[in-house]
Amino acid sequence: MDLNKVDGDGPMVFVIVGRVWEGEDGGSDDAVKVVNIFVAAPYDDSAVRRALEALAGEGYAEAELDQVGTLDGEPDDPTFEEAYQDAVDGNVAVITFRD
Repeated sequence: MDLNKVDGDGPMVFVIVGRVWEGEDGGSDDAVKVVNIFVAAPYDDSAVRRALEALAGEGYAEAELDQVGTLDGEPDDPTFEEAYQDAVDGNVAVITFRD
């Protein structure tokens, strides 16, 4: 049984929303204020763990994750289509929105 599958249709894709800091000494003004992370995982705790590992691998020293949810299909917004497909393919997609 593949735990990433939901009712046999496809992987369970989580979207995690928060903010991140590139340096440990950064203040609130130094944060990347919005980050969206798309990741396939069997459970929300494993999705968060994979997201944090990916952020650390990208050089982010700290993260504050505010929301975790699941997607019930491919997003309609073209901004997120590639990130969703990356997650379905087993990768962790990180989208940052900088000021």
